[in-house]
Amino acid sequence: MFEDDRDDKIYNLIITNGFDKNNEYAQFTEKLYSKVEFLWKESISGSYSAAGERFYSKIDAIIMLAGLYEDNKELFEDLLNASKEYNIPIVLVRPYGLEEVPEILEENAATIVGWNANCIVDSVKDAHHTM
Repeated sequence: MFEDDRDDKIYNLIITNGFDKNNEYAQFTEKLYSKVEFLWKESISGSYSAAGERFYSKIDAIIMLAGLYEDNKELFEDLLNASKEYNIPIVLVRPYGLEEVPEILEENAATIVGWNANCIVDSVKDAHHTM
């Protein structure tokens, strides 16, 4: 690896979590952990609707696991609103093994990605750099 290719940035992410009958959150974070050269941390708030600018100003991207949308619509709505208000890119991850995503999420996503760890990391980096 050339010195110029190194990305020492620690990406500050929000990853949708909540009711998760298919264990998508754990599968997703496992993919991120597999990319040891990608440095990241997760920011969590008890209430995303009340978190405010101080919290959101530190966020590089919001990761939305589309497979969790139906059971966690309020959470997704809060994060969609925060994305718009604080100009935070959304990386939308398709439900595992499926192509379709909810239209409201697709319309607001900076990028849509599947479950390939390299694609996920590239999407986070690209979404952050284009905002």
